[in-house]
Amino acid sequence: MVLFLRTGLLATLASLLLMPLTLSPAWALDEKAQAAKEEGMRLYGIRKVDSAIPFLEQAAGEGDAETMYYLGEANRRLVMGNMNQAALDWYYQAAQHGDPYAMLRLFDGGACELGDVCPENGDDWPQAALELTLPRAENGDPEAMAALYYIYYYVKEPDEEEVLNWLHRAAEAGNAWAMNLLGERARDEGNSFELNTEQLEVAEEWFRQAAEAGYAPGMNNLAVVLSHLERYQESREWREASSEAGHINGRRWIAACNIVPMLKDFEALCRAALEPDPAKGWAILLAIQEEIPGSYSDQDLDIYREHVTPEQRAEGERLKEEWLGLVPPLSYFPEKFGP
Repeated sequence: MVLFLRTGLLATLASLLLMPLTLSPAWALDEKAQAAKEEGMRLYGIRKVDSAIPFLEQAAGEGDAETMYYLGEANRRLVMGNMNQAALDWYYQAAQHGDPYAMLRLFDGGACELGDVCPENGDDWPQAALELTLPRAENGDPEAMAALYYIYYYVKEPDEEEVLNWLHRAAEAGNAWAMNLLGERARDEGNSFELNTEQLEVAEEWFRQAAEAGYAPGMNNLAVVLSHLERYQESREWREASSEAGHINGRRWIAACNIVPMLKDFEALCRAALEPDPAKGWAILLAIQEEIPGSYSDQDLDIYREHVTPEQRAEGERLKEEWLGLVPPLSYFPEKFGP
């Protein structure tokens, strides 16, 4: 647990302490604030949190609770995942609007214990999160069901059966994140470095559900599992689908397998790829690098450049614009409640 809260935060939050802890309805942003939120989330998704903050602040200023939570996350990530006053301030505001993840972050930051920034009717942020979230989950809200996966780990000694029950219920109710997490749990069961076919096949079922629901991380995970199962053509199709859904791994795969499919490190990865087109691959690589500066190291760029002729590089420059400005934008798809 990170204990960073100090008395300075109390002054920052003093005006908020009288606000009731209630579950607010979804906030409708005006066009300008919505555009700011989308740009802030785009930058957050490509790990440009310092650039994301000014945009997110515009939407948070209009009362958007989700944006408040992500401002807490962005400020926390600025200091390598540690807690700071700005993060705790935004988490508190999000908590006042009923965000359960923000409540858990406040607990991690020792908000109540060290700073007397507590829930309205007690001193236990995880319990407050449970009391607000459980009724929503019992009424069929898939997002609330998914949040209980984390909340139950905080409120008591983890009851694995109860935790997994809510995760399964969330998946059955259509929550793609829950489907994907169930796939990851099946894939990683036993923490073995050697994936066995049975595990992969169980994981495949969950990843496929998430992928077919349009969840880009599910598409990415499904492609990887299918490759391990030696179903390379289907794996390629899902890698391409993940690229279309904005997942950077899928886009980078297309670039690499158009440029260096026979290179030792890529030969297995690029099985069932289409006929290489180095100019296309170079165009995609340039577009990725422009959309997400620093996504390739100088060493990587040098390796790719060696396999693309000057003529192909020139053609790639002309084709680059076709791969810029695509919707949805590229993202690493960071976990909402990640490290």
